[in-house]
Order: sequence, then structure tokens, then C-alpha cells
Amino acid sequence: MDILVQPLNRIIRAAPGVNLLDALRAAQVPMSYSCLSGRCGICRCRVLDGEVLDGGREQQRPLDGMDGAVLACQTYVTEPCTIEVPTPEEAVVHRARVAKAKVVALDPMAAGIRRLLLRPARPMEFSPGQYAQLAFTPAHARPYSMAGLPGDELLEFHVQLVPKGRVSDHIAGQLRVGDTVKVSGPLGAAYLRKQHTGPILCVAGATGLAPVLSVVRGAVASGMRNPIDLYFGLRSPRELYGLAWLDALRQAHPALRVHVVMASGADPATQRRGLVTQAIAQDHDSLRGWQAYLCGSPPMVETTMLVALGKGIEATHIHAEAFYMQGD
Repeated sequence: MDILVQPLNRIIRAAPGVNLLDALRAAQVPMSYSCLSGRCGICRCRVLDGEVLDGGREQQRPLDGMDGAVLACQTYVTEPCTIEVPTPEEAVVHRARVAKAKVVALDPMAAGIRRLLLRPARPMEFSPGQYAQLAFTPAHARPYSMAGLPGDELLEFHVQLVPKGRVSDHIAGQLRVGDTVKVSGPLGAAYLRKQHTGPILCVAGATGLAPVLSVVRGAVASGMRNPIDLYFGLRSPRELYGLAWLDALRQAHPALRVHVVMASGADPATQRRGLVTQAIAQDHDSLRGWQAYLCGSPPMVETTMLVALGKGIEATHIHAEAFYMQGD
């Protein structure tokens, strides 16, 4: 059975019923993967022709509303097909692992937002923009994005406290410096594409600033010279934090432009009033050739994605993580 792999224009041979990721790896096709269980989303690719089966042996096409998108680790090939994989140069492989870490600091940054610093027992490999699952107890676990870089001594997370949230109440009321946290990761496909040489759009809502900081920090550390437009959307000044970090990044990367956008209470001297989608629409006639990193609430991510697509950005150049407010 033939599998045509694009954009490599390469045909690989595989037995019917083979797992797609296994077939790609056996043929030494560069492919990103991590958890191998369908949780991290890193091994996403597209079915351009033919049909495939998911882990339950049901037809899997499409995924998440994206035309033909599937997860290779959960996909089985039963007939000849054409698969499109991400650019081989951008493939990353960080096997998801579980490690223990100690709480070093839990500091307030803004209303309902805490900066959590963890010292892992061993270094965690990840790409800027990815996230991890933090388990404070077996009953208190949530995903949070790394704000720092791989190789940092400490792992940095920004935690938004949800009123009456089970995990939030544990973090705010019971978590202490010195406590042990189980860290599982890395997860997530919204990681920095270092081979991209064109402009970059970063959009963060509230604690979505964490992965966006990681992406921009990664671009600076890698010596990327891309123009970067960063939009930081907030409901009110009470949620504002991180300006010192953003100023430092502007000093380190002169091609970075930062736009703080407030739904209400904006300081007209330094901030813009409204929504990030409005600001982006005002600032850009076209986003053709851009890469976008979107991190925040699902409504913000979805509406920003629609604006970006309407401005000409390719769907495959949008890398998004939606933060769901879980109050249980």
C-alpha cells in the first residue's frame, strides 16, 4: 500500500492497518510527536486524499473543524492515501515525561493572577510555546503553559485563579513553597517555528501572555530577526501585568511592537481601548506570509483566527492554544 507524503513528494510503502505515525517514523520522515496518546496534538497532519481510521477504527476526517486534519499517532491507514506533514525542518520531538518539581515561589502579579515558579528534579525539554499538565495532588491538576525557555533553571507558569474553582482554591489557599508538584509534558503544537523568516503575530489574552512570552523569548534567544507584533488583550487594568518583561524584550528585539489593548479603563497614553481583534483589523490590511500564535480564552482565539484568516494568513500558519476556564 502506498502513502504519498507531501510536501516531500515521497511515496512510502506500508501494510494496510498500519499506524500512520509508526509508518512515517519507520520511513524516517521527519515528524513532530510527543505523548503518543492523542493528548498533545503535536503530530497533527492532513489527509489530502483517501480515508483513514482513528484509534476506535472509525473514519477520522476531519479533526477540530480543520479540513482533513488528523493526529498521526491515533490514525490507521487502510488504503492508499496522500498525507501532508508539517515542514520537515520544523519537526520537534520532545517525548512527554512525568517529573517531580518543587514550588520555589507563588507570587501575585495582578488581580487573580499568580506567578508559579517550579524547580524540576531534572530539566524538561520543550519548545517555546508549549504547555505541561501540573498535578498539585491527584485531585488537583490543570494544564498551564511555560513562560520561560528550555534550559532555564526554573519552570515559570502564570496561573489565573477562577472564583470558587477547585484547583484555584487549592493553589491560592493550600499550595506552599516547598510543596511537590508532578509535571507532565511537554504538550501542545503552538510552538515557535524557528525556520520562519517572515513577520510574526502574537496575540495573548490574560495569562495567555505566558506562552506568548515563551515564543518571543525563544525568537530572541535563537537570533531571529522577524518583525513581531504582540497584542495583549485585557478586560481592565486590574489584569495588567508583565510590562517590565515586555519592555525588556523590546530592548532586546527592536522589531518587536507591543500593543496593550483594554476593553475598558485604558490609559490613552500607553494603551488602546477595545478588543485585540479590532486593533489587528485596524493595523493590518494583509497578514499574508505571517505566522500567528494565539493564546487565551476560546472566544478570543476563535474570533482572532477568523480575523487573521480574513486578512490572508494561511490556516496552517496559525498556531493556537485556547485556555478553558475550569471551575470544578
